[in-house]
Amino acid sequence: MNTGHDGSLGTLHANRPREALTRLENMINMAGLNLPPKAIREQIASAVNMIVQVSRMRDGVRRVTYISEIVGMEGDVIVMQDLYTFKYTGEDESGRLVGDFVSSGLRPAFFERAEYYGLGRAVMECL
Repeated sequence: MNTGHDGSLGTLHANRPREALTRLENMINMAGLNLPPKAIREQIASAVNMIVQVSRMRDGVRRVTYISEIVGMEGDVIVMQDLYTFKYTGEDESGRLVGDFVSSGLRPAFFERAEYYGLGRAVMECL
């Protein structure tokens, strides 16, 4: 992911976006490389831009529940922000859960890069 090539996608199992970072760190530790925790976190923070959390809801349907952005590091901690979250509002007559995908209103840290690729306007329209 950190080889200078834009675009990478991977999956892992975690209950929340923050837990995905912890899970990734633990998986790296399982490789037995004996890297310092801060070095691992710095590599994760520089390689991972977004986490899209998909959850199976109680009605059995999988939904995107979070879109979170990795912003960088503060000390030993990876800083992230939720850009969108799924907010449950009820259920329909068939028992299917309904809700809204709510923007946090935060400007993504990747905005300047999106503008470089001509996507600035599209990003702002999503917010």
